[in-house]
Amino acid sequence: MEIRVIGRGALAGLIAGVLGFVFARIFAEPLVDKAIDYESGRGEILNALRQAAGLPTEAEGPEIFSRSIQSTIGIATGIIGISVAFGALVAVGFLLLHGRLSVRPRVLAWCVAAFGFLGIFLLPFMKYPANPPAIGHDFTIGARGRLYLTLVALSLILLGAAVLAAYRLAPRFGGVGAVVIAGVGFLVLFGIVLAVFPSLGNLHANVAVAHELGFPRAATETPQPIVNTLGKTLTVDGHTYTAGQIVYPGFDADVLWKFRWYSLLNQVLIWTTIALVFGTLMERLLGRQASAPAGAEAREPAVVA
Repeated sequence: MEIRVIGRGALAGLIAGVLGFVFARIFAEPLVDKAIDYESGRGEILNALRQAAGLPTEAEGPEIFSRSIQSTIGIATGIIGISVAFGALVAVGFLLLHGRLSVRPRVLAWCVAAFGFLGIFLLPFMKYPANPPAIGHDFTIGARGRLYLTLVALSLILLGAAVLAAYRLAPRFGGVGAVVIAGVGFLVLFGIVLAVFPSLGNLHANVAVAHELGFPRAATETPQPIVNTLGKTLTVDGHTYTAGQIVYPGFDADVLWKFRWYSLLNQVLIWTTIALVFGTLMERLLGRQASAPAGAEAREPAVVA
């Protein structure tokens, strides 16, 4: 039974992952290309400025995978793989709750998927939204990863606590009252979590390099305009930049907004597909199992006295 349920969850995740890949390939990849072009241009300008100022330059790292592989096989593997994992997790949650709640299998599958979408993606997204290439410094990858995973864990714990609180309070305050009380408590606690977690621009590593060339002090890691902060006139590629002059623009706000919006829509598509497909499969599987004994009795021959 467990293997069949988890297998159906993985199948739902596979279907969701294929749809998510197609969506990302059509809508998000053009924005990724723009972000990569910006990142390349920004790196070239920074190196040219450092060279003109007599500062050490950064060597460009090797390209392990070509852009064509990244935008096809790479993104397909990533999205489909994580979607299959999400589907399997929804199936595990379904197994843990099935029989304990008096709801139809389809409804239970929808609720578990909604719980996963909120805890794994949407709630952490409110503090640390998805970013395209060029946003985020190499030297903060570890810190950013730890913060995000910690926020995911806290989001799931607080959501679970809110659901449990509503269940326990329902006999005393009624269904609606219990949900309202638990919801308000969740919002207060989650608001405190959001306030406590630091903005990425306030990470210690970012504060340490603030005001260096190309690293102005900011609340985020979104690239700001590169300004000649060296206090002298610089000539780069035949162009002269006086002190305080903008040398290279900041990251395009439209590209950033669209990328985050499409990332949100893609996750909605993936989790909704998992919920609908897995819910339908569970309804059919458990429906067949429920009708099997009755069918067996009907086929059993009558005993003649």
